[in-house]
Parts: sequence; C-alpha cells; structure tokens
Amino acid sequence: MSNISIIKAIQALKSDAQVSVSGEDINKITWHDGNPTNITIKQITDKQAELQTAYDNNKYQRDRADTYPSIKDQLDDIYHNGIDGWKTTIKATKDKYPKP
Repeated sequence: MSNISIIKAIQALKSDAQVSVSGEDINKITWHDGNPTNITIKQITDKQAELQTAYDNNKYQRDRADTYPSIKDQLDDIYHNGIDGWKTTIKATKDKYPKP
C-alpha cells in the first residue's frame, strides 16, 4: 500500500480536480467535477507508485534536513571556524546520509 493518498495522486494528474475519497478506498472516489479528463483507476495507482518511488528515493534529503544545524548555528560555525570548519560539520551529515 502506498503512503501517497489517492487525492494527492489525482491532483498530480490534474491539479484542479475536485474530488473526495471515502476511507482512502480507490473504489469510493466521488468526482465533484464529473472527472472531465476521464482519469482511470490505473492512472491513479500508477501515479501513486511513481510518487511513492520519488518520495522513497529522497529519504536522504529528509534525513539530512532533520540533522543539519540551524542556519543560525551554521553561520556561527562559519564565523568561529571558517568555511573549512563549516564544511567539516556539513560533510558529517552528508556522509551519514549519502545520496543513493
């Protein structure tokens, strides 16, 4: 099961879609705009899989963002330790959470 909601997938396919979903059930979609572009269930589930893959592939970015010092602390690091000291601090996080 995808962590990407059905509505998010639909909106990725058609940003102005007017839709609701009951219980995150793919068979309980209500199109308030009549589904003018005839989006199919397969298109929705394919888009969910695509968005989930992109989300999973960017986990390192979320991990880094949670670990990096605040901008205030980074500027303080630069002031006290110079750019090379700051680079050392940042590199530790980049090494801990490398790009795939």
